[in-house]
Amino acid sequence: MAKFLAGHGFGVHSLSDVVREEATRLGLDHTRDNLIQIGVRMRTQDGPGALARRVIPLLGARAVVDSIRNPGEVAELRRIERFYLIGVDAPRPLRFERSLLRGRTGDGATLEEFARKEARENSTTEAGQQLMATLALADVRIDNEGTLESLHEKVRRTLADLGVGL
Repeated sequence: MAKFLAGHGFGVHSLSDVVREEATRLGLDHTRDNLIQIGVRMRTQDGPGALARRVIPLLGARAVVDSIRNPGEVAELRRIERFYLIGVDAPRPLRFERSLLRGRTGDGATLEEFARKEARENSTTEAGQQLMATLALADVRIDNEGTLESLHEKVRRTLADLGVGL
């Protein structure tokens, strides 16, 4: 979705990139486990909205922020006028299949391992990743079970409904 919107003039900013930059600064590999631990540490030290606070000064009038994984990040971003949280989700087997296609290190080689790693991302600690709690805060949810073209059409309709033109 972010890549699609970038093609329509939106600036794209990823909270995961904030964590990756910190990993690089610390000389650590960008493994999933390292990134999760670094994100938790950053939120523990600077509060649950720490990652969002680093990105907010970079945002223009038409911006997308992806990889929002904590309700504190949503709270920070809600301070922005006309901020909409759009949750995009797909069934776990499909997410797993897509992660294999991306070839990202550390996502899990089996569906069971992938499910265990996802469960760890649904922490209940204030500084942890709380994907389900964050998704529950979405103003709009988009089901991403279909093709890329189908997702793009859903995004177009959603933005039109919100009064945001492409």
